[in-house]
Amino acid sequence: MLSLTEIEDGARIVYAAMPATAQYAWPLLAKRTGCEVWVKHENHTPIGAFKVRGGLVYMDRLKKAQPRLKGVASATRGNHGQSIALAAARNGIAATIVVPHGNSTEKNAAMRAFGAELVEAGHDFDAARETAMKLARERGLAMVPSFHRDLVSGVAS
Repeated sequence: MLSLTEIEDGARIVYAAMPATAQYAWPLLAKRTGCEVWVKHENHTPIGAFKVRGGLVYMDRLKKAQPRLKGVASATRGNHGQSIALAAARNGIAATIVVPHGNSTEKNAAMRAFGAELVEAGHDFDAARETAMKLARERGLAMVPSFHRDLVSGVAS
């Protein structure tokens, strides 16, 4: 379980990089559900998804823990990779992102646009993850997992 302090620390990192996501009450949803409904518009974040927060917190903490870090590697099918690419660039860290062949061309283009080296390998996520781990070992990069406490504390912000 995350502590309130961890969430507040994550929030400071996130909101130094981006404004709070807009949220609005939606009366038609409220009418349909019988209760007040607020929608948080995550499509307005820099990557169009909530995962950007986790990447920002993870990369900030990683850079503080390893100031001489050569770079990071990770595997994804989309939003996680965009988050890592954006956050790595923001922190001056090189990012290598591995995606399976046939991955979304739009997600791939976004990861490249955020500065990541994109590698296509394998036909599914597991094969891409194996390639990312191999590249991390060969190149001396830190492997960014799909799940980590710092990724979660960022998203909770």
